[in-house]
Amino acid sequence: MSKQIQYTDEPIGDTKLVADFLPSPSELKLKNDSTKITITLSTDSVEYFKSAAEEYGMQYQKMIRQLLDEYVAHQRKG
Repeated sequence: MSKQIQYTDEPIGDTKLVADFLPSPSELKLKNDSTKITITLSTDSVEYFKSAAEEYGMQYQKMIRQLLDEYVAHQRKG
């Protein structure tokens, strides 16, 4: 078993009140609606995105999604 915690009445020290910086629940919803699909990609493409995503510390599926979103935004401008 783990060691029992010993609580004391010692002072905590200097404390500082910080402003609430967390988003409200309504701000936590996704900015864009999403539709789940099944897609078959080449092994080379998936390996590339997995490698790039690992390098940048993100999810490869999110990276692909952002790339497609950028493509659509560019096509709509033109």
